Amino acid sequence: MSPRRRITDDDPVLFGPLEPSDPRKRLMQVAAAGTAVLVAALMVCVWAFVQAQGERRTEIKQAAVLSFVGSFMTHYTSPDPFHANDYADKVLALGTGKFAKLYSEKMTEIVIQVARAEPGAGAVQELGIENWNDDGSANVVAVTTMTTTMPDGKKIETGSRWVVTAIREGEQWKVSDLIQVL
Repeated sequence: MSPRRRITDDDPVLFGPLEPSDPRKRLMQVAAAGTAVLVAALMVCVWAFVQAQGERRTEIKQAAVLSFVGSFMTHYTSPDPFHANDYADKVLALGTGKFAKLYSEKMTEIVIQVARAEPGAGAVQELGIENWNDDGSANVVAVTTMTTTMPDGKKIETGSRWVVTAIREGEQWKVSDLIQVL
């Protein structure tokens, strides 16, 4: 037998019968592959968009709680003896839970203490979220300074650190716990 053998129609074919290329079939294959690539790209874009929106919501929530705690601590460390009742009412209005309960129980004592104090100006030096709790509240660490002007004109500056637990009630953040850290 010669190495060159003639193939007849009756011989078995390993790769199937050779058919002439159908342009419509080829076009369908290209369209299916293109559609698969397009769907995959669209899914990647949607996933990236959802991730970015989640990160954006987290950043907005963090900024809101830090802004609230900064404002609250500035007010809290700025006693106004000439408006002691207003000062105490505003602090109480921004409280809830354990903090509001304790503050309202000692409200009279606080008003008397503020009325006897020298005017002070509080400032927040640093703020940072320590952690988020399961109930949606945040523990925020605040470093504050308070400058008090004495009757003789001398200024005294004191610093303190606080852990503020803030929770959102409706559309407003409120303080549910306030602990001074030594």
